[in-house]
Amino acid sequence: MNLDPKTDLTFTRTINAPVSLLWECWTTPKHIKNFFVPKPHSVDDCEIDLRVGGRFNTVMNVDGNQMVNEGVYLEVEEGKRLVFTDTYSEDWKPAADPFMTAIIEFEDDGNGGTTYTATARHRTSDARQTHEEMGFFDGWGTVATQLEEYAKTLE
Repeated sequence: MNLDPKTDLTFTRTINAPVSLLWECWTTPKHIKNFFVPKPHSVDDCEIDLRVGGRFNTVMNVDGNQMVNEGVYLEVEEGKRLVFTDTYSEDWKPAADPFMTAIIEFEDDGNGGTTYTATARHRTSDARQTHEEMGFFDGWGTVATQLEEYAKTLE
């Protein structure tokens, strides 16, 4: 994948949990609720239809405000890669004001852990900058830490 520094944000981290467990966490609504947004924020609801064109909908609670995010999977490569976007919702309904496409990649690190890469691709450099200023690296880094901590409770 060729990243464009003008529109893309990405980071890679080693997570001390096997790929299969992280995949399960990212593809199961009850697990998403435990790591998907930085605490003290939360996910109040999550719906997943894990297939290309299937829904990935969340309702996040941020400081008491519910934020509905409807999206769709663009790519599902079992145990390796999830690509989802808010550009469309289920049945390819275009969104009025899309924000990003997320790419989550998992690779066995050879030591029982996972090389985890999270990428956010944006339509414009302004959207990318907004996301970085919102705290992409801290926020998505916190999510990765919460994912690791939560996965440990499932082992």
